[in-house]
Amino acid sequence: MKTNKTNSLLLLLWKVLAVSLLLSACQSLPTDIPAADQQKIDRLLTLMDQRLNVAVMVAQSKWNSGAPINDPVREQKILDDLSASLTSASEDEKAFMRRFFQAQFDAGKLIQLDLHAQWRREKRERFIAPPDLARDIRPELDRLTPLLIDTLSQTLPSLKQAAARHYLQQRSEILLRGDVSGAARREAVRVLLEIR
Repeated sequence: MKTNKTNSLLLLLWKVLAVSLLLSACQSLPTDIPAADQQKIDRLLTLMDQRLNVAVMVAQSKWNSGAPINDPVREQKILDDLSASLTSASEDEKAFMRRFFQAQFDAGKLIQLDLHAQWRREKRERFIAPPDLARDIRPELDRLTPLLIDTLSQTLPSLKQAAARHYLQQRSEILLRGDVSGAARREAVRVLLEIR
């Protein structure tokens, strides 16, 4: 009697394990979306990563100057200028672009805050030749912004598909910086994964 119960329990455990393994394998399979959509998503993620890389330069500049990492007035001005530049966009499209860029700002601030905390622990001196906000950083951001807007506009229709969002999430782990244990990456893509 005990042997039958033990065998039944073992069989049940094996079935649960088999189902768990199958579900796990299904989640890690690559998604089936057109190559053109994959290229658009990869391009968008690459540009987002380039923008996150700028956060390191901003952190160095602000470390030397003592400027605060959070600058809500400047962020608001950038978002207002962005909305004004989207002359042919609907109000919903403008609102989405604002949310997307706010997420990029927030992801960059996570990187900056983390670097400043690390540098405080290390008692880091000022950088000898930090990047200059006006000369080095803003021109790079000005170069990336229209590229991000254009690429995001091209990619949005694809991201309405669950398979494309799944692909984006998987590829973000490869193509985006993993700072702050991945928190910056998750913040940068959060708005994109909410598209329906």
